[in-house]
Amino acid sequence: MRYVPMKKTLLLILLLGLLLSACGTQPEPTPVPQVEPVAPDAVVAEGHVVPRREVTLSFLARGRVAEILVSEGDAVSAGDVIARLGDSEQAQAAMQAANLELASARQAYNEFLRSADIALAQAWQDYMDAQVARAQAEQAWEAVDEDAIQDRIDEAVANVNDRRSDLTDAQDTFDRYKDLDRNNPSRQQAKDDLRTAQINYNAAVRELEAIQRERDAARAALDAAIAAEAEAKRKYEDLMNNSGLDPDQQAVLEARLANAEAQVAAAEKALADYELRAPFAGVVTDLNLEIGQLVGPETWAARLADFSTWYVETSDLTELEVVKIAVGQAVEITPDALPDQVLNGEVERIAQSFRTQAGDILYTVRIRLLDSDPLLRWGMTVEAVFQP
Repeated sequence: MRYVPMKKTLLLILLLGLLLSACGTQPEPTPVPQVEPVAPDAVVAEGHVVPRREVTLSFLARGRVAEILVSEGDAVSAGDVIARLGDSEQAQAAMQAANLELASARQAYNEFLRSADIALAQAWQDYMDAQVARAQAEQAWEAVDEDAIQDRIDEAVANVNDRRSDLTDAQDTFDRYKDLDRNNPSRQQAKDDLRTAQINYNAAVRELEAIQRERDAARAALDAAIAAEAEAKRKYEDLMNNSGLDPDQQAVLEARLANAEAQVAAAEKALADYELRAPFAGVVTDLNLEIGQLVGPETWAARLADFSTWYVETSDLTELEVVKIAVGQAVEITPDALPDQVLNGEVERIAQSFRTQAGDILYTVRIRLLDSDPLLRWGMTVEAVFQP
């Protein structure tokens, strides 16, 4: 029987113990974070963080920058002035002229309104005077003896005819002698007779016209008086029906006032174009202005964004995927820069139009974030998982 020396036995036991100890102290494996699997029917899209709204502003007038009242990063309220242009003297003068005309138009209209009672009383008096004038014209016409006047007209017409005949005879006689010497007694007598015949004829015509006027003037005066009475009555009734206001004059004054107000509004807008104002509350993200710089509508001056609510707009949602999306649908948002942060959102709008990219038809979906993070920045890339 073979024996193992005690020394070797102890050495084997020691080695065995070291081996067992080494096996018992192996390092534990690093735990792998558990990622929740995406539902097989969920839609995943890429997008970018955008503010609630943003705008690029430009001056509507042309001029040199006189004032810059904000800096990049400043918060502004709706209506705050961001910058002003100089060179607005002409617009200011137009504004003053428009205000002056408006004040004058208002004064004229107010005086017109205040004079309503006076105008109504005057219209009544004019109507009464017109009635009196018509009555007097009627009396004058009734006093006309038409038969007697007609007899005188007939006599006057006969006289005109006789004088015309005399004139014709005198003209014929003169024509026989007109080629004789001017000093010829027969020619001179014929010329004198012709002149006398012309004078007698003209007198007969004037007498006929005078007799006719005796009748026609009275009739014309009556017709005019009747028309004047009717017009006075119309004006009085119009005033009565319009609280004592002349509707025609009122229309003219109201048109003038409306035009003056429109001119003031136009002048105010023209002057306001020399100021750049914030259309909504937000943050000035960029400025493109320097004092003294010549700018106009073609030059962008400032950019403004409303960061009160963050949104995500998708960039690669295809036509095959958009049909699975609905307004109000829940979305989980994970920013690439914040991979451990999952934000909740919901679909607010699905674009009606499309765009083409590399042959794909893409639609933009706008997602409102219900959660936020102070580290979010405009333009950050995110992954959007639309929950089924």
